[in-house]
Amino acid sequence: MTQPQIPAAKPIIGDEERAAVDRVLQSGMLAQGPEVAAFEQEFSEAVLGGRTCVAVNSGTSGLHLGLLAAGIGPGDEVIVPSFTFAATGNSVALTGATPVFADIELDTFGLDPVSVAAAVTDRTTAIMPVHLYGHPADMAGLQAVADSHGLRVFEDAAQAHGATLHGDPVGTFGDFAMFSLYPTKNMTSGEGGMVAVATEQIARTLRLLRTQGMDRPYENELVGFNARMTDVHAAIGRVQLAKLAGWTATRQANAAALTEGLAGIPGVVTPTVTPGATHVYHQYTIRLDGASGDERDAVVDRLREQGVGCGVYYPIPNHRLPSLASYAPDLQLPVTEQAAREVLSLPVHPSLTEADLERIITGVTGAVGSGT
Repeated sequence: MTQPQIPAAKPIIGDEERAAVDRVLQSGMLAQGPEVAAFEQEFSEAVLGGRTCVAVNSGTSGLHLGLLAAGIGPGDEVIVPSFTFAATGNSVALTGATPVFADIELDTFGLDPVSVAAAVTDRTTAIMPVHLYGHPADMAGLQAVADSHGLRVFEDAAQAHGATLHGDPVGTFGDFAMFSLYPTKNMTSGEGGMVAVATEQIARTLRLLRTQGMDRPYENELVGFNARMTDVHAAIGRVQLAKLAGWTATRQANAAALTEGLAGIPGVVTPTVTPGATHVYHQYTIRLDGASGDERDAVVDRLREQGVGCGVYYPIPNHRLPSLASYAPDLQLPVTEQAAREVLSLPVHPSLTEADLERIITGVTGAVGSGT
């Protein structure tokens, strides 16, 4: 009998989330009301040690409005990784600034401070690392580059809810940080984003930008957007936030089981956790060392045939996307290109059973053993 497919990701929505939505619908206050304010405060306390948070309608809006609130615009350059979702570079471009792509470190997939330093010009204003797959970027190394050149630091923490570095929460290193609340993230609000900010000035500007530039009705102070989070989404987020710590612990336990089970398979490189870092495993991403993209894709196909869902994030680096390639003509990022050929993300979500984990390990063993 064919076994059911193990999904690569599985949002967990239960009776508590449905009850929270129903509560909001019955209240009649659906947009930018008390649920949003409560969610902002609770997220601040649970994830960020009290840093001010501003809720918006998506992670991409969080990056875009965060950059605008921080004063980024035409004439500025912001250094970003190319090995990430396109929203990182897009958000810079949408402000009128120029995204400048730097290479990554292969073990953590985070921005390489050496490559970042080489990309600095007299127009560089900021560095925006991504804490990819749930592992913190090298913030000490990147901050050293920023300090030496007088640059600001922003954080794309879309995938890193609860990750820490030497005890400090991800999202507390830069002038602002964005957390995505998309359905497949470690927690969700259905759709949305949360922006953590270092100063009240950035926070106030963010709040203006998300609500048509208004602090008081019809007294528009600047040209803004409609990027509000609804109370329906915030209510879902509040329920999910209460479950985040438990789900994170389960993800970490699942990751440990996978790492143990995959140890010793020739060519399989399991995720690194650098000293002092807490990995929250938004994705459990392995590398097939030395594989071509076609060879990696063949392993993906064999896994899916065995009922093991998996994903490839991100097969086309941002600097080669038609939408962003004009910002990086003839740019060579060898480590980024290697990662794009070799990476493969396996299920690690909290819904996995011990039997699922065994099937994933057996599947990888067989799929890789069939030849890369």
